Amino acid sequence: MRIAVIDCGTNTFNLLVVELQNSSFKRIHTSKIPVKLGEGGINTKVILEIPFKRGVEALIKFKNELNKLSVQHIHAFATSAIRDAENGIHFKEKVFAECGININIIDGNKEAELIYEGNKLAMDLGNGPSLIMDIGGGSTEFIIGNKEDIVWKKSYKLGAARLLEKFKPSDPITENEIKEINAYLDTELKELKQFVEQYNPVELIGSSGAFDSVVEMIHGQLGGEKFEKERTEYVVDLKNYNKIAGMVVRSTLAQRKIIKGLVEMRVDMMVVSCLLINFTLQTFNLHKMRVSTYSLKEGALHQIIENKGF
Repeated sequence: MRIAVIDCGTNTFNLLVVELQNSSFKRIHTSKIPVKLGEGGINTKVILEIPFKRGVEALIKFKNELNKLSVQHIHAFATSAIRDAENGIHFKEKVFAECGININIIDGNKEAELIYEGNKLAMDLGNGPSLIMDIGGGSTEFIIGNKEDIVWKKSYKLGAARLLEKFKPSDPITENEIKEINAYLDTELKELKQFVEQYNPVELIGSSGAFDSVVEMIHGQLGGEKFEKERTEYVVDLKNYNKIAGMVVRSTLAQRKIIKGLVEMRVDMMVVSCLLINFTLQTFNLHKMRVSTYSLKEGALHQIIENKGF
């Protein structure tokens, strides 16, 4: 049996196709399309006409791929950009009319839960607890948990695209703009601070997305471990991370385009992503970081298989 999971994110739509083998799965196809659904409207709660069209076209393309692969079951999930937009339901209806894909619009709590499930599948979370962080375009999820369970979770409207549109930083970003963003994060993440102090996580676990790019840049620029498709976990040397983050934050857009390992779809968002990671590491005094290449779509797949929700 073949199952597809589609993660309709704010920046990127991700497709994962697997073949079920008893209670496990074999990955047979993955693809991603940069849609930038929040472009121009994320902070005014609307999907504008051009990104709206890009999003619908991406899902039509995915449906064509799924037809070729003879996929029997399709599960699509939508997160921040679609759930927050006043025309999010219209987008869902348009997609269903155009290609028959029914999108499940999930709330921030469910999104955080699925991210945790994906990370738990990718690596041994240990007795921890760990602080799991997933940087999206519209939201950033923080989860405190261990191999047994989640002890706390929350989705914040602090995605890279949302912050980029709010602050519109210079090219390159200035020190004053960095201070302004950090001050904003400090205010917005007050509740997270309380729970970090309470549970005292032993490490930061970066969930896919921008964190994948960190691993790829460390490989490309510094000769670190190669990013491999089938591998699900990486240990990141924070000295290497700091070198890469410094390079990214100081760079212009043109300079980022030639950083080895930084894919084009993340070139404009990577500065803000690094600022989010820097803030988290420094504020919560975390000295270890691992990266999980699994996230929401793998977590959703796990729940679908466990609950037999085909």
